Amino acid sequence: MNERRVRDMAAETATSIIVDWGTTSLRAALVGEGGEELDNLETGSGISSLVEGQHEAALMDALTPWFSSHGALPVAALGMITSRNGWVEVAYVPCPAGPSELAAGAIRRSLPNGSDLFFLPGLNDPARRPFPDVMRGEETLIVGYGLEEDTTLIIPGTHSKWARVKEQRIDGFQTFVTGEIFNLLINHSFIARGSAQPPVDDPDAFRWGLTEAKQSGAMLSLMFSARTGGLAGRLSPEQLRSYVRGMVIGQEFRQAREAGWFTEGDDGKIVGNDGLNDLYLVAAEVFGLKTSVAADDTLAKGALTILAQTPS
Repeated sequence: MNERRVRDMAAETATSIIVDWGTTSLRAALVGEGGEELDNLETGSGISSLVEGQHEAALMDALTPWFSSHGALPVAALGMITSRNGWVEVAYVPCPAGPSELAAGAIRRSLPNGSDLFFLPGLNDPARRPFPDVMRGEETLIVGYGLEEDTTLIIPGTHSKWARVKEQRIDGFQTFVTGEIFNLLINHSFIARGSAQPPVDDPDAFRWGLTEAKQSGAMLSLMFSARTGGLAGRLSPEQLRSYVRGMVIGQEFRQAREAGWFTEGDDGKIVGNDGLNDLYLVAAEVFGLKTSVAADDTLAKGALTILAQTPS
């Protein structure tokens, strides 16, 4: 099929635009009625690079080529753009919640070309202690995955989320700052100094770190083994990065298990695609959690499901 024919088909089927707007980047997908992705783009116009009054221009600059080709399509914006530091702060919707509750919490605006712009809300879990837990964007992934079956979902990332689907709603969730702790240890900690450059991925060292985390919940002590392993000549610079990553992801799984998110032999699903899915599959195997990875198009499907229930 030639390039012009692909463009013509996209022009016939494009129905909306989904914008995942975070701290460091703006990512957008042109989607069809069923959530299929027809085109995508990414810019460096994250909310950290913009000040008040610049958001609309940044969005229009990114989306104008699509508007020129496909007309004034509705736009759903989610992620940190709806936070206190973003464009429009949208109040969190409390758990338990499903598409109808999320749709009721959306804020509607208009863009200069006449497109409807929907700012989708995040979700909070009032049951968490000491303070309610929060997410922005992950709830849309979960809705896109589907709420028909009661299950536990894992969303890897800088701030990983474990969520429970129950009675066709998101019943609760918990955040683990796994990715942030890993980055701090590797880039700013003395105990992980000396890892090989450029970075090396060592599957055996990763599994080693997972195993150590499974056996010990003394995380603050265990982290120091990244230092003592090198001093003892048993942990090489090439192994260090993967070993540390295994330890922190392993601690996430251990703590999730202790918090009641799973027991050995349970089933779960990994949702999202933050580049960590394969590592989380290995971690789940080590901890006896049966998992598989959901399809990649859950964000678009979730946004469309929520949009379909917003007031006209």
